[in-house]
Amino acid sequence: MKRILFICSALVLLNASAFGQKTKPWTEWNEKDVKKMLTDSAWTQSQTEYAETPPTGSTITPVQPRNAATTSGAQNTESGETLGRKSTALSTIYRVAFLSAKPVRAAFIRLIELQHPETPAAKVAELRTFIDRDFGEHVVVAVLLEGTNKARQKSVMQEISAADAEALTLLLNQLKTTTYLERKDGKRVALMDYRPPSQDGMGAKFIFPRMLDGQPFLDANSGELRVNIQIGKTVKLNRRFKVAEMMYDGKLEY
Repeated sequence: MKRILFICSALVLLNASAFGQKTKPWTEWNEKDVKKMLTDSAWTQSQTEYAETPPTGSTITPVQPRNAATTSGAQNTESGETLGRKSTALSTIYRVAFLSAKPVRAAFIRLIELQHPETPAAKVAELRTFIDRDFGEHVVVAVLLEGTNKARQKSVMQEISAADAEALTLLLNQLKTTTYLERKDGKRVALMDYRPPSQDGMGAKFIFPRMLDGQPFLDANSGELRVNIQIGKTVKLNRRFKVAEMMYDGKLEY
């Protein structure tokens, strides 16, 4: 009987702990929580590209991927925050995040608050209004670059930036033919607009319609959502998200 009571108590505590983590308000997130949200979560995934094939005898021990999607490009490998690679291969990490999802916006703002605790209260209040911003009928996917391959990052930044309005128009027209969101049933919405990286630190922004044939593109039963972004001939991002996991405060956020 004591053993049964002990097990039941442990299960209650475990469930309470899990519930506490799930419902932890963003204002209480620490830097680890924020980085998890912005690198490997229901709303953010990472894709890593290596500049060279690892030398013979090297080992790769990746963090378990959130999905099994394959990638292309220069030695692409899906990963989470890190890869245990015993080589000198340079990496470029692409963070693909749903900026129109409230928890992602909360993570960006919370990171600013943690890294700059001296920010005046009035400025903090102003920044926080971004979290509750209404994106209306648009879905915004942000792509940020990290990693050790600075030359590759510079090259990609040149591709995703636009020097003038004409260059931006050309880039947008190219992206519209290669970039889309796709449901499990094969239905797609194509890219409708694009914003190059700016000083806000939130990366390049790919804008899609939220509606398809007069109905929301996604609902809680959509199953899976694929983000396909191709920039030029060498950057091909292919991430799969589980829609059922994209619930936040009782609402589907994407």
